[in-house]
Amino acid sequence: MTPQPNPQVGAAVKAADRAHVFHSWSAQELIDPLAVAGAEGSYFWDYEGKRYLDFTSGLVFTNIGYQHPKVVAAIQEQAATLSTFAPAFAVEARSEAARLIAERTPGDLDKIFFTNGGAEAVENATRMARLHTGRPKVLSAYRSYHGATSTAINLTGDPRRWPNDSGTAGVVRFWAPFLYRSPFHSDSEQQECERALQHLEDTIAFEGPGTVAAIILETIPGTAGIMTPPPGYLAGVRALCDQYGIVFILDEVMAGFGRTGKWFAADHYDVTPDLMTFAKGVNSGYVPLGGVAISSAIAETFARRPYPGGLTYSGHPLACAAAVATINVMEDEGIVEQAARIGETVLEPGLRELAARHPSVGEVRGTGVFWALELVKDRETREPLVPYNAAGEANGPMAAFGAAAKARGLWPFINMNRTHVVPPCNVSEGEAKEGLAALDEALSVADEHTV
Repeated sequence: MTPQPNPQVGAAVKAADRAHVFHSWSAQELIDPLAVAGAEGSYFWDYEGKRYLDFTSGLVFTNIGYQHPKVVAAIQEQAATLSTFAPAFAVEARSEAARLIAERTPGDLDKIFFTNGGAEAVENATRMARLHTGRPKVLSAYRSYHGATSTAINLTGDPRRWPNDSGTAGVVRFWAPFLYRSPFHSDSEQQECERALQHLEDTIAFEGPGTVAAIILETIPGTAGIMTPPPGYLAGVRALCDQYGIVFILDEVMAGFGRTGKWFAADHYDVTPDLMTFAKGVNSGYVPLGGVAISSAIAETFARRPYPGGLTYSGHPLACAAAVATINVMEDEGIVEQAARIGETVLEPGLRELAARHPSVGEVRGTGVFWALELVKDRETREPLVPYNAAGEANGPMAAFGAAAKARGLWPFINMNRTHVVPPCNVSEGEAKEGLAALDEALSVADEHTV
């Protein structure tokens, strides 16, 4: 689709937004949202006709890109057939979506509870774990993000939790492994794994194993930095959960449905949790949908005991029809395999080549189409390019980097001192290389702030 400039319409859209839309995570008078006219595949464009290659996949959810015709058609067909229906009934789209998801989840995660998004999935997974065990506490990691609802934001480890932290949510935080900025002063992945597991076991011991309902981890943390866990870590957490009767929850909201080059990131580590949350890529965000995949043991807890939770739009037919179409498209078009191939042959070597040329790149990490560049002032000291949770003038170097990328037609995903490279899972080789070329130029701006 060729963008057609229409500045007058764009101005009207912008004016209505500024007059009436209240945006998330924002000081309302300090933002200047771009008015978007359209999108297709890996690109979107504004009303001036400027096109951007989207290296954010929306908020890491358009795993099959924008406006895939088969998914759009499935939503249209479902709307004409049965546009909505209450969750207590058996509906074809809902049943089929649950079947297709359960076929791809690891182990015995065969029951699917549908929500409207990832935060609600985390809320309900936590509730299930507490009810299943009869215990109050949940352990979660610093450097994590689990959503913005009440329980989910308290489980979150990044600064967005701070203004929302009740301090009474039964959450205990611990340090997960991250060798580049190791809290354990490790000098190898094996050492980081061993020390992180010992730290977690010590935390369980001092909190009281009989009080801990669940441990929740993003299989590969997303917004917090795409830190792939060292070999053996997730298996070690699984073993600790088994030892102490703790429910293991993996949050795959961002990492699931092809993002890492597997259907789920857990498939890389041969680990099956007791509960797995998902959203985003399940239907590429075309209609809001999330859920919890539930093990047989936890499902049995609620076989004759009502589960005290539900949502008016749980398993909404339009959302489920979009999920069915998305999963079938991913299967038919080999999109999961495409994500793995692009990661291995284009993104990883390309990003490592950029790191070799740019002193602002401290580390490259990731897999599939799920990558992060850690930007630093000094490679030797690993001082971040901007301070933790920087804002305003202190965030200037990252703001300049972002502006440089956008000027070159690349829309970047930026969080603190990192830029994440998270294009759609079906990004083409040419598009990926186009994005890398724009990153190359933008990183030159970041280099200006190094020592």
